[in-house]
Amino acid sequence: MKKFSVVFMYELKNYIQNKSYMVSTILIAVLLAAIMFLPRVIDMSSMLGGDTSTSSPTQDIAEEDENSNQHSEDSGSLLIYDKSGVFGDLSLVKNAFYNYNIQTKTSKEDIEEAVKNSDDTIGFVVNSLTEYDYYVNNSSMYDSNCDIFNNLLITANQIKFCQDNGLDYEQSISYFYPDIKSNKNVLGKDMSNNYTYCYILIIFIFMIIILYGVMVATSVTQEKSNRTIEVLITSSNTNVLFFGKVFAGAVAALFQTALILGATIISYQINRDAWNGILDFVLDIPSEVLITFAFFGLGGFLFYTFIYGAVGALVSKTEDINKSAGGIQMIIMIVYFAVLVQLGNIDGIVMKVASWLPISSYSAMFARVAMGNVEMWEVVVSFVILAASIVGVGFLGAAIYRMGTLRYGNPIKLSNAIKAIRNNK
Repeated sequence: MKKFSVVFMYELKNYIQNKSYMVSTILIAVLLAAIMFLPRVIDMSSMLGGDTSTSSPTQDIAEEDENSNQHSEDSGSLLIYDKSGVFGDLSLVKNAFYNYNIQTKTSKEDIEEAVKNSDDTIGFVVNSLTEYDYYVNNSSMYDSNCDIFNNLLITANQIKFCQDNGLDYEQSISYFYPDIKSNKNVLGKDMSNNYTYCYILIIFIFMIIILYGVMVATSVTQEKSNRTIEVLITSSNTNVLFFGKVFAGAVAALFQTALILGATIISYQINRDAWNGILDFVLDIPSEVLITFAFFGLGGFLFYTFIYGAVGALVSKTEDINKSAGGIQMIIMIVYFAVLVQLGNIDGIVMKVASWLPISSYSAMFARVAMGNVEMWEVVVSFVILAASIVGVGFLGAAIYRMGTLRYGNPIKLSNAIKAIRNNK
């Protein structure tokens, strides 16, 4: 145990004394915490939708004038050739496209020519109440002009129907589109609100596993490449060396994660009223979800880091790590994308299976706790399976580490390493 603590403290000290590690951790934590205090320092009421009941009538009028001025800024020219006379005085068009300079044309050729010569000009040729042609020179990815014009024609059809049948349009619209008031009472879990922070936490644990897994593998390989391992194994047991490295990486990752997430969440809770709760969907994370994330996230990290450590023992040069770790990284990527895609179907068969498998339960189970229907016994059994898998992978990784420490040259295949271990036994 004493030798383990020596190795553990030595490896942990290497992380702590790494300037990039400490500076980035503290800087990110302080920056995110400072952002949470912004509403107390600067006026963000316009962004946060603050209470405007105390504003004066003069201020309200000024704001309305400012908004109307913004709306009056031209985005370009809108040319229209209404050969069927659908819109009459074009008042509907002017209301819908308030930020365009509306002009009428007498032929579609005039519209084509004008649009072709200007990127700020669009055109519509109205053929009937149910058909039109839209002209634009370069269409952007977010061009919504057709959607707006479709609604215009729907409105024009409704007005004509009311006129033909002697109906009052405004009254008819109030019947067809009544003002519905709904009060949503969520007695269980609100998936739409919990989706965002689940998404972010899954990305976060994925990055931690990839980052620290590679760091542990690199540390093991560097000791082989500079022959340091030959000195280490004469003074300490290989199991002690392997587990010391992995657990030191786990503590470093836990410290970094806890500091960044803790500083952000605590700072937000202090300033939640100042933010008007608009960041609740990201930072108002229930305690049971955070606890589940901590246990399963740490478990998933240990599971994969043991594997990365073993991979580091299979190669003699750091440039060979990515080649040997390709299969592991592929599994991590598949799990990562599969869980993210299935967040919309949290109680589906894919997520249920993923929450039991040790390769994926680290992200799938806490997502189900946050958004789905899961019993406590499922969480406990899933964690027991993950813990047992960690122990198994840990000792397998230690055996591979012991077998590969003094083997140099080309990378050793994982299958050959396992065969060698079996033969030695």
